[in-house]
Amino acid sequence: MRFASPKQSAARRTMLRLQLTSMIDVIFLLLIFFMTTTTLSSPESRLSTGLQTERDDSARAADFQPQVVEARLVDGAPAFVLGQRVFRDKASLTRTLRELPKEAGVFVRVSGDVRVEWVAGALQSCEDAGFARVNYVPAK
Repeated sequence: MRFASPKQSAARRTMLRLQLTSMIDVIFLLLIFFMTTTTLSSPESRLSTGLQTERDDSARAADFQPQVVEARLVDGAPAFVLGQRVFRDKASLTRTLRELPKEAGVFVRVSGDVRVEWVAGALQSCEDAGFARVNYVPAK
């Protein structure tokens, strides 16, 4: 039994007709967009690591002891500490750092109670001394 007139069923059929042309255009535009914005880089397994895994038997003791500059409070005043030496200004720290071997790099360790200008001074001293690898170690 049909309760709808033939005119109503024809109108219903025309409403169900989909226009796929615009949807296909949008899909192709998205495909072109993703193809042009994708950067092709090498997989992470091919990237070099910062760790040296192969060492020969004639390794020096300096290879195992990195240079560490600490920015911290010493006797209530901010200072730079390199080993057992304490520096109160950036220029003397830079002069001392220039004499050290630069292959291994340097670590700048910071305590939580030092102002930012002392941290920036330690990093800049390492750069001025000629270190290519400067690593920042924040306070815990």
